Amino acid sequence: MGVVILLVMAAGVAAMLTRKLPTGFALVLLAVAIAFIAGAPLTGENSVLDTVLQEGAPALAATMVAILLGSWLGKLLDETGIAGTLVRKIVEFGGDRPVVVALGVLAVSTLVGTVTGSAPAAMLAGIIGIPAMIAVGIPKVTAAGTILMGIAAGMPFELPIWQFFSTALELPIPTVRGFMLKLFPFALAAAVLFVLVETRRRGVEHAWSLKSASAKPVSRREQLGDAPWYALLTPVVPLVLALGFEVAILPSMLAGVLYALLTTTRPREMNKRLLRTLYGAFEVAAAPMVLFIAIGILLAAVKLPGAVESLEPLVKAVSPQNPVLFVLVFTLLVPLCLYRGPLNVFGLGAGIAGVLIAAGIYPAVAVLGLATSYNQVFGVSDPTSTQTVWSAQYAGVTPQQVMLRTLPYVWTVALGGFCVTAATYL
Repeated sequence: MGVVILLVMAAGVAAMLTRKLPTGFALVLLAVAIAFIAGAPLTGENSVLDTVLQEGAPALAATMVAILLGSWLGKLLDETGIAGTLVRKIVEFGGDRPVVVALGVLAVSTLVGTVTGSAPAAMLAGIIGIPAMIAVGIPKVTAAGTILMGIAAGMPFELPIWQFFSTALELPIPTVRGFMLKLFPFALAAAVLFVLVETRRRGVEHAWSLKSASAKPVSRREQLGDAPWYALLTPVVPLVLALGFEVAILPSMLAGVLYALLTTTRPREMNKRLLRTLYGAFEVAAAPMVLFIAIGILLAAVKLPGAVESLEPLVKAVSPQNPVLFVLVFTLLVPLCLYRGPLNVFGLGAGIAGVLIAAGIYPAVAVLGLATSYNQVFGVSDPTSTQTVWSAQYAGVTPQQVMLRTLPYVWTVALGGFCVTAATYL
């Protein structure tokens, strides 16, 4: 039965890669197929309807709420001009020094990456940041990559990601936070190295300078002006509460929403802005929320007793236990998290992580190290991820060009994560 389940998983990956089915739909169909192959009854205990679908769908509810709050805060950063002000101040400070401008935009992207992910994060930092970088001569691919590397540097502190891994892997938040703190230096070092190396290696280009200057949405500044300096602290508020005071994730994010509102909005306008940005957040969060429903269903399926019994001997046979082999094998497998591959944690990779834990092959915290390290690669270099597609297209290059330029750097981030995992948890 284990071989049949693996063949079905391979078919699911093929359906996602060829875009025959959307990822969410493919994961749900895959979960139902795995449940039936594993011998699950239609109803009752450990069943298809009651366990996989009914219990699996809301399993990541806390993550979905966190995604919604992150999207809400991202909408507020956009509408109140906080994100735009941060980028403009950095660009004004950098002047015509390309490296300084790029490092400044990288810093803003990192801050934004702690609040929200995917295309909204790229847009918050990139709408002004990418044209500004290109205007001072930074190559287009480097400009797009700088935004993505910055978002990835902030990803270890993205609170919705903490909630996702905590719920999906059944780990306490402090455990997730502890590993993320260890992963952050690798992500930050790779991001800074990318800017320093790529801006110098590629030289200065001015092919899009005039177009860049006119592409910047100046009218927004005329309408809103710069946000107050104290409002610029908004992205830091949830982090201070969650890291410094160990406040729960959802209240920390709500505090960020309220701080952004109170520091930028007149009392008589608060009600309208709250509702308008909240409704806008639902539009942004809808796609990832659907994906998390599907992931919850898949996790419920692979944790069924029949599925675990079928897959355990096969997975154990190919899973290295020696720390050195662990690092070597999983580093070589990094490309499998690209193009929605089998190690993409927001796809079939979540199911594989569930099998590794349910079968007792690795401790849950070691699986956390694998999943978060692969996620650093996916978040930057996957040509099918929304933030990569948006950044590349906005800069006037292809996602594949961005992938080739950024992959060596994020590959080293994954290697660092694997080394920490092997040294600490194996």
